[in-house]
Amino acid sequence: MTHLKEGDIAPDFTTVDEQGNTISLKDYRGKKLILFTYPKAMTPGCTAEACNLSDNYEMLSEKGFAIVGLSADDTKKQIRFKEKYNFPYPLIPDTEKEVLKLYGAWGLKKMYGREYDGIFRTTFIINEEGVIERIFKKVKTKEHTLQILETY
Repeated sequence: MTHLKEGDIAPDFTTVDEQGNTISLKDYRGKKLILFTYPKAMTPGCTAEACNLSDNYEMLSEKGFAIVGLSADDTKKQIRFKEKYNFPYPLIPDTEKEVLKLYGAWGLKKMYGREYDGIFRTTFIINEEGVIERIFKKVKTKEHTLQILETY
């Protein structure tokens, strides 16, 4: 699990989104960034979470939020995911898990007595100055926007 905590400076990153556009944390200075990590595109929980944020994108934007999704899925899968659900925000295909590890969202997981490396479903709210204001480790996939807005 992440070793980052609320109040920490968010780790800087520069990578590419699903369209090949360069994307950096510094691009979001002056806005609140919802950086959400999800285990696998096109699965029920990840789809529910991403769609919930997408369905409320306009309202979140009006409140000063930008959104970026992050998973280890490859570019092709991220493109299919975005196109199928028409997400208005970028998705980062972090196949090398560089940004995921930077944020502590990649590590040893346990399920049904089995251990494996995987992605922790986590959302980081990064403020206008690049400070982590909130970390959601127990994401309510179908109500994630409400979960975020309850703290703002």
